[in-house]
Amino acid sequence: MKLMPVHINSQDYSFSPGKHNELQKNIIEQFAPRFAPGCVCLYVGDTTKKDLVKDKDRLEKLGFEITLHDKMPDVVLYREDKEWLYFIEAVTSTGPISPQRLIEISDMTQNVSAGKIYVTAFPDDATFKKFYSDLAWETEVWIADKPDHMMHLNGDRFIGPRG
Repeated sequence: MKLMPVHINSQDYSFSPGKHNELQKNIIEQFAPRFAPGCVCLYVGDTTKKDLVKDKDRLEKLGFEITLHDKMPDVVLYREDKEWLYFIEAVTSTGPISPQRLIEISDMTQNVSAGKIYVTAFPDDATFKKFYSDLAWETEVWIADKPDHMMHLNGDRFIGPRG
């Protein structure tokens, strides 16, 4: 099995092969520098190693209620200079930030005082189109094959926490 190297928080890791992990690698290496500069990755799973990166201490200090893996967003980034948390779902076959998913993440982060940003990441337009009608308002959309652009679903501002 050929693993995919990925550089996370100044350390080298490897993702197992597959579309989902390829998208997560793009989130960390392409999305983060563009839209969350200077962030640290607090959580990212792998399809074989569920908690590849999990900064439990920092998550708890931020007020995050640690839950089972299947409740965690695929990627959690923290931008300390703005005190923003990015909750990112990597969608290749299931799981955008739907209204129900937004409630689930909000419930597990009810004690978090940092600003919360919800992003659904897709590998391409075709995948985005399959899930468009499931997306929650007041969230962001990033498509990996167009890494310099994002879409915002309504609201009063682009990429920032809501009151």
